[in-house]
Amino acid sequence: MCKISYNMGIRMKIVFVIPNMTGGGTERVISLLSKEYIKMGIDVAIMQFAGYENAYELDKNVEDFSIAPRSDGNPLVIIRRIVNMRRYFKKEPDCLIFSFCVMGAVFSVIASMGMKRCILVAERSSPDSCKQVRLRNWAYKRADRITFQTNEGITYFPDRIKAKAVVIPNPIDADIPEPYTGKRTHRIVTVGRLHEVKNHALILEAFADFADTFPDYKLHIYGRGELESKLKDQAQSLGISDKVIWHGFVKNVKEEIRDAAMFVSASNYEGISNSMLEALAMGIPSICTDCPIGGARSYIENGRNGILIPVHDKAALVEAMTKIASDGSFAAGLSVNAAKLKDKYSAESIAKSFLEAAGFSQSI
Repeated sequence: MCKISYNMGIRMKIVFVIPNMTGGGTERVISLLSKEYIKMGIDVAIMQFAGYENAYELDKNVEDFSIAPRSDGNPLVIIRRIVNMRRYFKKEPDCLIFSFCVMGAVFSVIASMGMKRCILVAERSSPDSCKQVRLRNWAYKRADRITFQTNEGITYFPDRIKAKAVVIPNPIDADIPEPYTGKRTHRIVTVGRLHEVKNHALILEAFADFADTFPDYKLHIYGRGELESKLKDQAQSLGISDKVIWHGFVKNVKEEIRDAAMFVSASNYEGISNSMLEALAMGIPSICTDCPIGGARSYIENGRNGILIPVHDKAALVEAMTKIASDGSFAAGLSVNAAKLKDKYSAESIAKSFLEAAGFSQSI
């Protein structure tokens, strides 16, 4: 809980600290929380410290700004970043700092030294993937509260950090489309950046085997990233280029995928996949790897509202895809049960949970 008392005579302000807003799952969560806080009468700022882009439509009252470009290791840019952060925090003496990344926490702690600022850090990925563990733990020990997406994530940290930990799941946008009720298209969809951790290579390999039995299905890949050329070459070598459609980043992706036959996520590790969560809430039969740090299993009851498969297991993925494609009643059952998640994880309730984690009642 924050060690400061909020001045009730001043309007509350939350400052989200994030590298950029280019379209990832974390950025999506920030956009949803920002909307809810504006509704609550709380001022919101989004401080981008390594870029200028924003892929999401924000409320007009959200202050969205950048304090520096990408540093690429340039110490002068890093110093400029911290100086600009500190200048802003001095200008906003009553702000709450919500950092949604490791380096954001590091910079926020340094930039606010000597100031009484409430710092909440949201741990968003698998902790064992961090390459700067000592620096991360140094910053986390100086923050007031650390939020995790799963209980498993907390176990990676020393006791001093565990004592500040609270689990808060991801929110589901209330405006997502209602579950599709007609005949589903023969499309398999996956949504996420084209990065090694998402393991699109496994999806391509499994789809190639699946397509031998179900040749009328196509694989639709939504997302962009550094592996795009390599993955396209892989699709070519597997002989499925004519069955794989590459969409890049699409703002209205939820509307585009709502009638898909199934959603697939093959991540090697992940906190909580927003695309998985939204696919479930829209009632799309979903297959996800049961990867660290337990995000998928926090929402999926295997065989009831989705299918969990082991990480890197191509055979299990092909089997799961085949089960959904060949058993209509099973797929329909997954859809009905998954859609129930929408009400359980509303953006409004999750936004209030973050406030309570910081030590403020939802009545503020």
